[in-house]
Amino acid sequence: MNDVFRLIDKLASEHSLTIEEYEALIEARSHDTSTYLTEKAVSARKAVYGNKVFIRGLIEISNICKNDCFYCGIRRSNKNCDRYRLTADEIVECCVEGYSLGFRTFVLQGGEDAYFTDEILCDIIRRIKQKCEGCAVTLSLGERDDESYRKLYIAGADRYLLRHETATESHYRKLHPDSMSFTKRMKCLDMLKKIGFQVGCGFMVGSPFQNVSDIARDLKFIEEFSPDMCGIGPFIPHKNTDFAGYLSGSAELTCYLLSIIRLIKPNILLPATTALGTVNSDGRENGIKSGANVIMPNLSPKSVRRKYMLYDNKLSDGDESAQNLTNLKTKMLNIGYEIVTDRGDIIK
Repeated sequence: MNDVFRLIDKLASEHSLTIEEYEALIEARSHDTSTYLTEKAVSARKAVYGNKVFIRGLIEISNICKNDCFYCGIRRSNKNCDRYRLTADEIVECCVEGYSLGFRTFVLQGGEDAYFTDEILCDIIRRIKQKCEGCAVTLSLGERDDESYRKLYIAGADRYLLRHETATESHYRKLHPDSMSFTKRMKCLDMLKKIGFQVGCGFMVGSPFQNVSDIARDLKFIEEFSPDMCGIGPFIPHKNTDFAGYLSGSAELTCYLLSIIRLIKPNILLPATTALGTVNSDGRENGIKSGANVIMPNLSPKSVRRKYMLYDNKLSDGDESAQNLTNLKTKMLNIGYEIVTDRGDIIK
């Protein structure tokens, strides 16, 4: 046990472990190690960000996707998915409403929908920037070519979220069809960083076929890539996918990994994700108490929220709704944290 505490101390001071040491730290998860790790992570988080929690207004712009990822509820082959696509006006209106509620970052997320060309997206980005002074625009729209990313950046997009899903190529192939490429995903992440975006990556915890070695490689990738943001959440199956019968990932392990990631990069922007709140009613609060500092309430029109079902029972209303921000603020205050009106840029 003392060896594990020494590993945690090493990570807290050096922000780096070997893959084998990450494996040992994961395998040694217990009440005592979790408590000690969490204390270190919270201390590191507060040293950079204090008790601030940043909010992002999430707008799910389309559930139309050309890809057929085996785990995803909006995969191309899911004939039971009720498809929709927001108009440019609807997207901008969501941002304007969010701005009035106190949001200063908007996340445009969607499937890889060919309708959203560079021209259309650039126009949307410019309109949001004009109507919501001083805001940040984050995109999470999958893989695009280098020129497309450059155009979006020049138009005013500040951040780009692209989950790497897994840093193990053999595992990637078990989660995706042959038409998708692990190498391309990693090249997209590198290009986004080179262009100048604040870049986010991330992975599912407990996804099918994942083992401790895979998670350790994910942690090492995050250490070496050094993203500005990292989104992790437990895997949750969807009834209309290949993995419908698989068990959900662990909320406790997810929180443990959030603490590790906080120690890898103390200034990282780390969300307590919707998936974490879906598998555990206190999941979001536990994520914040484990070292996370970002929450992404849903700003999408209420008429489409239940259509963007990446996994079964995905939260979209109640506390997940941006319109219930007062209740969310109270919950954060109850655990010692404060939601602030701020773009929430990474502190370098």
